[in-house]
Amino acid sequence: MSNQRYYFSGDDSHPMQPSSADIILRQQLEYSLSKYFYEGCDRTLQNLLSNCRWYVTTQANAMTLVIECPDQVTNWRVLQKLVPMGKLINQIVSSAKIRVCPPESEGVPFEMRVDELSVYRDMA
Repeated sequence: MSNQRYYFSGDDSHPMQPSSADIILRQQLEYSLSKYFYEGCDRTLQNLLSNCRWYVTTQANAMTLVIECPDQVTNWRVLQKLVPMGKLINQIVSSAKIRVCPPESEGVPFEMRVDELSVYRDMA
């Protein structure tokens, strides 16, 4: 067995902190994904989303649609629309999640991977 040691040059390692350009590019990507998703929604879904705080994040190399609901009724309506939202997101990216957050102190967030859509399809 050899006692050779391998060293990576500085160019081979990943940066510890994202650069300003990385941050700006991520923000632009998230904005574009949000816009594309919203424009693909029908009017009913757009109206429902307008009652919530929602955004797209691309942390950990996967898109996540986060929907924060103001009350339990809206939360329930959003949960009932997971399948149509999942279908639309699946047309945009293959690796994605939807996280539906109820009002604070009124439950825990529900999270679904878009590739789990077939499990929920019968519920729609």
